[in-house]
Amino acid sequence: MKRDSKLSAVLHVLLHMAEMDGPITSESLAAAMHTNPVVVRRLMAGLRQAGFVSSAKGHGGGWVLSCSLARVTLGDIHNAVGAPALLALGNRTESPGCIVEQAVNAALDDAFDAAEALLLKRFNSITLADLSKDFHRRMTGGGFTKKDIEHAL
Repeated sequence: MKRDSKLSAVLHVLLHMAEMDGPITSESLAAAMHTNPVVVRRLMAGLRQAGFVSSAKGHGGGWVLSCSLARVTLGDIHNAVGAPALLALGNRTESPGCIVEQAVNAALDDAFDAAEALLLKRFNSITLADLSKDFHRRMTGGGFTKKDIEHAL
């Protein structure tokens, strides 16, 4: 089963945007994300609704961050992109008639719910500023320059 990488991709783009001096177009973001500009616009629409990004049309327009990295958590971004499922596991049958499978589903549902709650709690404790700080630590520790991070943007 293919994993949903939407959250990872959006976080990647947001951190790149935080390093930029001006707006970036949907086309440029799409090239960096290896997707279509329409997909980018859909993703960014949720972020815009949440107040994390804004956009301007026309020459020199594009997307810019409009939030404090310290105030936005991974959980906030997860919600803004539609709160995709966090776990790829599931029950074989959602409403089984078999009491054995009902017992299996109950045990799995409890475990899935606990795992998801723990993951969301962790997401809500990590800010974009935390990611940016780690990125900057890696950049300076690895001898990278700002030019090295501008891949396809």
